[in-house]
Amino acid sequence: MKLQEIKIDVDTMKLEIDVTKPKGSFVVIVCNGKAKLTKLPQHGETKIITHQGRVKRVKFDEGEEF
Repeated sequence: MKLQEIKIDVDTMKLEIDVTKPKGSFVVIVCNGKAKLTKLPQHGETKIITHQGRVKRVKFDEGEEF
């Protein structure tokens, strides 16, 4: 799966991300007390689909330059 869960410290309600670990561009999605990280594709689109103010799904549409 492309989404990996990030642990949130329940005492402070903060999350910590090492920005040097994932190579390239990435996005962090936070919703409903959960946080997930995913790398962005080299060429393509990443769509975050919401429903009633909550994240429902994440869609990836990847391509390659000719």
